[in-house]
Amino acid sequence: MFESLFRFFRFCDEENRKKFYGSIIVGIFNSLFMAFRICAVAVMLRGVIATAVNKVPFDPKTIWISFAIMCVSVIGGIITRKVTAMWQCEGGYRACAKKRIQIAEHLRYLPMGYFNQNSLGEITSVTTNTMENMGDIATRAVMMVFQGLLDTSLIIIILFFFDWRIALIALAGFGLFEFVNLFMRLSVKNVSADKMRDDTDEIGKVLEYIQGIAEVKAYNLAGKRSKELNEVINRRKNTLIKMEMKCIPVSNLQSLVAKLSGVAMLIASLYFYLNNSMNLADCSTMLVCSFMLFNALEAGGNYSALLRTIDLGVTKASAILAIPTMDIEGKDIKLSNRDIETCNVDFAYDTKKIIDNISLKIPENTTTAIVGPSGGGKTTFCHLLCRFWDVDNGTVSLGGNNVKDFSMDSLMKNFSFVFQNVYLFHDSIANNIRFGEPDAPMEKVIEAAKKACCHDFIMSLPKGYDTIIGEAGTNLSGGERQRISIARAIMKNSPVIILDEATANVDPENERDLMNAVKELTINKTVIMIAHRLKTVRNADQIIVIDKGKIAEQGKHQELIDKGGIYRKFIDSRKEAVSWKL
Repeated sequence: MFESLFRFFRFCDEENRKKFYGSIIVGIFNSLFMAFRICAVAVMLRGVIATAVNKVPFDPKTIWISFAIMCVSVIGGIITRKVTAMWQCEGGYRACAKKRIQIAEHLRYLPMGYFNQNSLGEITSVTTNTMENMGDIATRAVMMVFQGLLDTSLIIIILFFFDWRIALIALAGFGLFEFVNLFMRLSVKNVSADKMRDDTDEIGKVLEYIQGIAEVKAYNLAGKRSKELNEVINRRKNTLIKMEMKCIPVSNLQSLVAKLSGVAMLIASLYFYLNNSMNLADCSTMLVCSFMLFNALEAGGNYSALLRTIDLGVTKASAILAIPTMDIEGKDIKLSNRDIETCNVDFAYDTKKIIDNISLKIPENTTTAIVGPSGGGKTTFCHLLCRFWDVDNGTVSLGGNNVKDFSMDSLMKNFSFVFQNVYLFHDSIANNIRFGEPDAPMEKVIEAAKKACCHDFIMSLPKGYDTIIGEAGTNLSGGERQRISIARAIMKNSPVIILDEATANVDPENERDLMNAVKELTINKTVIMIAHRLKTVRNADQIIVIDKGKIAEQGKHQELIDKGGIYRKFIDSRKEAVSWKL
């Protein structure tokens, strides 16, 4: 139990760890103040019983002494309970919030291959459900478990000053309670792991279903897909029920142990009084203690069953943070030029080789078009240039410096991207445009939007630049999303622009505006484009044909046409597709 809690403390950052440790120290004082209630009751009972037995007038000072002790207990308890609750809540929620941010920062520097091998549901589950549960459960577990242990321990210590025999009975009950509690924690150990697994599976299936809803409807798969989703939801429901069914019997047994321990204290106190080995005042005090001793311990014991969830949450979050990042501790290099060069570059996904011994030079302020069959390695090659992955062999350099020598942030300042599948965030259009420069003034945002030919359609929206875009930009057309992504790239103003099929899926109405936006984006820039359209590639300074991970052809448009190779076939097929009419 303590191992799980202290493991969570170590998982927290130093500031919030201190809050937890401080709350435990203040909790000790809170338990002392709570234990003062016994003293207040004892003073009053002794005064009343002494008056009744000895037939003497009741001393009013007894009331005031008892009242003073009770006031100290209540006021001190309120203050210390507030401090412990605040520190524990702040420690739990803030620590988990910081860990979310830390995980997000860590994910930025992982190779892209990690995201291909791990489901979106797994990452989403850790950063949402897992961290949220840890914040909620850890806060309450620390508060209830530690406080229950402290309150009960201090009361038992005080009982030794009244009657050691009753104190030993209470101590035995405390030990038996903890034994049953240990059994409860062990009984849910495996189920807690199942619960975490089912949480991840459920999120993954929900995301898959929602993201693929168009395909599900188009191919009439709604019944099948919803059946799979329902199975995952039902499995999680059954796991939660199983977890509760394992906890409830042991929790009831735990409660029974606490109640029977109180009854044992009560019976023993009456027995000792009747055989004249305990006075009436102490007997009465012990009777009161028998009812209040295990209350806090019971509450804490029920929460201790959730400690396994904390332990698993720490394990899952730590596993992500332990994944080695790419070496990002480079230098902020000032470049005299931005020539890009690859030398004998190899790259493979696991055992499948994607890029095979490519050497290429892209001079600064030139346009390089990359074409070739689908799956030939075009996009992967572009990703290697900006170090989304590290090459297996060979080198990639920018301005004569190996990209591995740059810090990741300083390297990314040199690149802007416009992808075929644009992702826009659930935020205002203005904030989506200023994504690469969050503090940019509105005037600069509007200027970028005008250059990207999207100012007019933005102003036609109900709230203009303050219009909230739906998640992934689903309430905008494909061309509108593309132009906003180009405005975002214009705003970033990087010297190297990578266009990955940026105009592939654009309708004729949007094509002219989009091409004007691309033209504005690429003025005086180094442009690397993956494209299939003839009008996009024919004016490039050099055209690279990549096939099966190798450079099959290289040169200008007319040179490659004259060769009559892959590029010529590619152009002919494009012309045939464009000229085809119904």
